[in-house]
Amino acid sequence: MIIAPKVRDFLCLTAHPEGCRKNVEQQIEYVRSKGEIEGNAKKVLVIGCSTGYGLASRIVAAFGCGADTLGIMFEKPAKGKRTATPGWYNTAAFEEFAAKEGKYAKTINGDAFSQEVKDQTIEMIRQDFGKVDAVVYSLAAPRRKAPDGVTYNSVLKTTGEEFTNKNLNLKNNTIEMKSIPAATEEEIEATVKVMGGEDWKLWMEALNEAGVLSENAVTVAYSYIGPEITYPIYFEGTIGAAKKDLHKAAAQITEELKDQGVRAYISVNKGLVTQASAAIPIVPLYMALLYKVMKEKGLHEGCIEQMERLFKDKKLLADAITDENGWIRMDDWEMKDEVQEEVKRLWEIVDTDNITEYGDIDGYWDDFYHMFGFREEGVDYDADVDPAVAIPSLEA
Repeated sequence: MIIAPKVRDFLCLTAHPEGCRKNVEQQIEYVRSKGEIEGNAKKVLVIGCSTGYGLASRIVAAFGCGADTLGIMFEKPAKGKRTATPGWYNTAAFEEFAAKEGKYAKTINGDAFSQEVKDQTIEMIRQDFGKVDAVVYSLAAPRRKAPDGVTYNSVLKTTGEEFTNKNLNLKNNTIEMKSIPAATEEEIEATVKVMGGEDWKLWMEALNEAGVLSENAVTVAYSYIGPEITYPIYFEGTIGAAKKDLHKAAAQITEELKDQGVRAYISVNKGLVTQASAAIPIVPLYMALLYKVMKEKGLHEGCIEQMERLFKDKKLLADAITDENGWIRMDDWEMKDEVQEEVKRLWEIVDTDNITEYGDIDGYWDDFYHMFGFREEGVDYDADVDPAVAIPSLEA
């Protein structure tokens, strides 16, 4: 069938297998072009491995560090005329490229929050790895069924009081005012349950108790802080409450597993267009302005550039370079004074008439479509393609 993008609000309901494959191939080529990365991690578990920062981490681990990788994802295959999710196609491509180079790459498809998937993962590590040297925790999910049997749903709201500011309407690229309501205490707690550090901690405890964590293993989870403009909706909002809980979990994991020499890090990453960030009001406008400024200053990075720099320059697998909080600051270029001052200046004057002048709308939408395998150079989107693509390790 011929697969075209079907966009509804901040989601694309279709994905293109060849486009996703091309995207993965380009990320691999980028990592290869940057040379080998030093570090002892040769067996890497990536929890949330199929898109965005998780996928980029897996690519860097495999093709930069020469590691064997086991990935956890929650994706859907194609069914009838419905395409697979982009993460399914990304993972199929990743396994294909890894196999060509004789690299171990297997994937478990299931709910990473569940005990069943944790048990399955531990069993596979025992069989195939013995132990893992590094654990990347990169989950982005709207809901979670916790061990107590309760299903919690996250919300994108402020805490304290309603917040109103400029917003980019992605349907027609217009600037309008948007109000975001304040969350209840129950909603804040639920968001922390879904996106906070509890599950990361449970994963690390389970791996340790099962004896499948190497001594001096490293684990990292991804966070975002952002600028003051987005504080009410992000850092001081429900997501921020969850991220602060995630930061707390890093210290708890390091303390609990100190006898094993395990170190847990938070990597504070740059703002990028992801399926998660596209859903957050006010943030897309900031992203469009940020892209414009950072590209003009030659500082812009996508997921793969960020993760390659995290592993290589910030020495994630060796002796990681951290700030006074113990965080790895991958947002160091985004938060440069010269960048933020210019974004603030543009924020004050941007409106519907000048958004294409002051914001990188094309870059925003290119990144959005790339996530689903569209707008990739060298891909024939008029060609008849089979949406049913197999992931080798799931077929075995």
